[in-house]
Amino acid sequence: MKAVEKLRTEHLTVGYNKTPLLTDIQISVKPGQILTLIGPNGAGKSTILKSIAAQLALVSGTVYLDKDDLGRMRPQELAKKMSLVLTQRIQPELMTCFDVVASGRYPYTGRLGLLSQQDKEVVRRSLAYVHAEELAERDFPCISDGQRQRVMLARALCQEPEIIVLDEPTSFLDIRHKLELLSLLKRLALEQNLTVVMSLHELDLAQKISDRVVCVHPSGIQRCGTPEEVFTADDIQSLYGVEAGHYEPMFGSLELPSSTGVPRVFVIGGGGAGIPVYRQLNRMGVPFTAGVLHENDVDYAVAKALAAKVIAEQPFEPIGQENIRAALDILRRCEAVLCPLSGFGSMNAGNRTLLEEAERLGLLKQGVHEIKLIIG
Repeated sequence: MKAVEKLRTEHLTVGYNKTPLLTDIQISVKPGQILTLIGPNGAGKSTILKSIAAQLALVSGTVYLDKDDLGRMRPQELAKKMSLVLTQRIQPELMTCFDVVASGRYPYTGRLGLLSQQDKEVVRRSLAYVHAEELAERDFPCISDGQRQRVMLARALCQEPEIIVLDEPTSFLDIRHKLELLSLLKRLALEQNLTVVMSLHELDLAQKISDRVVCVHPSGIQRCGTPEEVFTADDIQSLYGVEAGHYEPMFGSLELPSSTGVPRVFVIGGGGAGIPVYRQLNRMGVPFTAGVLHENDVDYAVAKALAAKVIAEQPFEPIGQENIRAALDILRRCEAVLCPLSGFGSMNAGNRTLLEEAERLGLLKQGVHEIKLIIG
């Protein structure tokens, strides 16, 4: 049976003071899925999220929560279905973390805001889910950024929502806390069938965690699809207007522009061993050749981005004599050769010829530190 969308927009136009910023936004996400908005600063990601969460009035169009028009829902009714975690840091005075999380029960507590025993149990359960039980009695202003994000997520969970909207939840977090937070969101989606809609700046993390990705460009929604459909070098470089450097979808990483000019160093790499060498040479501004690399080798993508020239062989084929001759021709004209490989197999056995020639010519160096002495 086909799952019904938890959230869907129809001909949505968002903006401020009835002035359109982005028009005809058509996005949808199903229960238990994570949908992530990516795009350059100022493109309108936060505006879309605030509009979806009824924090901003729609210019036109409709947001549907299940099959209900979100614009016709009472605030208290909406708060029981959707919670929102924004980027701005709240500064509550004289409030413990328990108090902050408990404020998420406002849709259920009535006008006086009195917590029942059941409400308090929901607060404790929400703190436990984000591994923040020990913070309950701590003053909220006195905890770290990573701890604050966990507490704010617990506050959102306290609403017992069906969908949670987060605007750049990994901002201000170090790598450990980014991973912890996103892992929690993935658990919520998988274990509680919670729908997550958020924006992220970290493309590598968005690529790994998202079920659906929306590419938000200042001119409009550029693309919407699965990570496999969206995260291509051409699409990402177009979305962000990248002119210097290269986006590598295999790793979800950004590579700096390659060093140009006649190659001065030849690197015999493969199997990931060459990648740190390529990046070291690139930082030093030394143009180099990489080879012979199979096109399905993990080294190939980085070498293609950083090397002045790459000599490549087809996947799953032994290195052919034509590529060996081409590599030897370039190698003999280089000032130095590096070979970070620890061994050779049947497919790259031809590279042993390159190593032997480098040794015969006295070009083989032990590491990049020797290259620095050569290039001065």
